[in-house]
Amino acid sequence: MKVAVEGCCHGELDKIYESISYLENKEGVKVDLLLCCGDFQAVRNEGDMKCMAVPAKYRQMQTFYKYYSGEKKAPVLTIFIGGNHEASNYLQELPYGGWVAPNIYYLGYAGVVRFRGVRIGGLSGIFKSHDYKKGHFEFPPYNQETLRSVYHIRNIDVFKLKQLKMPIDIFVTHDWPRGIYHYGNTNQLLRKKKFLRQEVESGTLGSPAAAELLDHLQPSYWFSAHLHVKFAALMQHEAKNNSAAKITKFLSLDKCLPHRDFLQIVEVADRPGSSEHLEYDPEWLAILKATDRLQKPSHKFWNPPQDNGLHTRWDFSASEEAMMEVVRDLSGDLCIPQNFSLTVPAYDPSHPQPNAHPAYSTNPQTTEVCATLGLTDIYILAGQHGQTYGEEGATEEEEDEDSTGSVDEPSEYPTDTSGLSSSYNPDEITIEDEWEEEEDEAVACAEEKGTDAVVPEGQVGGQDSDRDSSPQRETAIGLILPPPCAAPEPEAPLHSLRPLSLPPPSASLSQGSSEEEGGFTSARVPKRTSGETAQGPASHTGGTPQIKRRNQSIYTAVDDEESEG
Repeated sequence: MKVAVEGCCHGELDKIYESISYLENKEGVKVDLLLCCGDFQAVRNEGDMKCMAVPAKYRQMQTFYKYYSGEKKAPVLTIFIGGNHEASNYLQELPYGGWVAPNIYYLGYAGVVRFRGVRIGGLSGIFKSHDYKKGHFEFPPYNQETLRSVYHIRNIDVFKLKQLKMPIDIFVTHDWPRGIYHYGNTNQLLRKKKFLRQEVESGTLGSPAAAELLDHLQPSYWFSAHLHVKFAALMQHEAKNNSAAKITKFLSLDKCLPHRDFLQIVEVADRPGSSEHLEYDPEWLAILKATDRLQKPSHKFWNPPQDNGLHTRWDFSASEEAMMEVVRDLSGDLCIPQNFSLTVPAYDPSHPQPNAHPAYSTNPQTTEVCATLGLTDIYILAGQHGQTYGEEGATEEEEDEDSTGSVDEPSEYPTDTSGLSSSYNPDEITIEDEWEEEEDEAVACAEEKGTDAVVPEGQVGGQDSDRDSSPQRETAIGLILPPPCAAPEPEAPLHSLRPLSLPPPSASLSQGSSEEEGGFTSARVPKRTSGETAQGPASHTGGTPQIKRRNQSIYTAVDDEESEG
């Protein structure tokens, strides 16, 4: 089957679907599935925008609300994971995954599903060592700290994924597995992203948790985004258990902008006779049931059970009996029900409400899956924990008595420095810098000769620093929640359509050359239609894209202080 892989979505659903449609018409192919690698921005209304970690001046509605309200329907089944620019209050409603709109499925904090017999797994968020060992304690309304920590990866989700034993075909993360850059054209990467050199040379670029999962899962394909650059790699794993060594084909893609490599068509072997519907994965659901009691919505550190004599159980992998129990729970039907429903009103362009407060409630999809499988809605737990924490507080002595670790405990990944807020890379791109860089680059693209789009390799972009240097977490407000398809086929070679130079829907055609990168051929995508601009104000006049360096004025200016939220 043909799978369209997209990098950072940033709410540009209309543009992404237009690009896919053009490729289909141009080449006479049919895309069966779209995978989005984070920063999806499922923003339903103005309130959701305030739960998204981007500067206020860049919070724009984009087009997701049209798919949420039913005004439009996704033309192709879409599966996505969360990144670090998300409407977190909405995604938190679906900790185990669910439909955010008809035909658009979120994998949850971590998840595995099946489509046409292909097992697709994913992990949402980005890695930060200072939050990695905590539970999912965040609950809206967010403060400056929890607005960011809510999308940080947690070890409980990595622990669950490490219980998987059956082969995974495709795995999706937002940030890269640490060290993957050694298996592709590293020199070319550093020519495009010069500011990554120090992290590459020190071996600290990327997520150590994702690297751990890459080594454990060894999927046929691994897709990522976050660094806003196209990069391909081929990693051969060491042979395990006397079996043949596996190979993972890695691909990271750019963000959805003109002149950027944000879309790739990949040919993946499906299993003939498998269901045409999106399905639950019995092994994954059995693991969720087995690990349910381990989940605690606490900001205290937690270590997963190990075979060290201190735990009665440390292996939570799924037995055949446990998987059969899941099938019985589902009455033998693994198809994920089409049970999407609106939980808050959708944005109405004719009646804007810029002062709307964020809404948060339980989601009927989560309620249903929890009732069916006997799981705990950890979103409700987080809300209850927030009330208790806000009403009673917690003294340092009480925390020390109950905690399995301390805030001074070193990371289990000693090479990680992401939690050291006092140590900054001068070339590091902040959240605000990244979005201003996007604005500059969109202007630069618009000023190039001609109006036709050829998408060369990305030139400028960067990874958010996402330093959580905000004040101590504020006391949470007391809240009451309202009630509410068998082993894979041998891997197929990674395939993309031949080099294309696609015109905008209403513009002329311009030919351009294709650049080979690690065996991947760039897919050409349509530029924005006439009169459209990149999101965000385009006030810059310089023709050269710029990356703003971190400086002290970011913290002293009043506007920028607000923007950090």
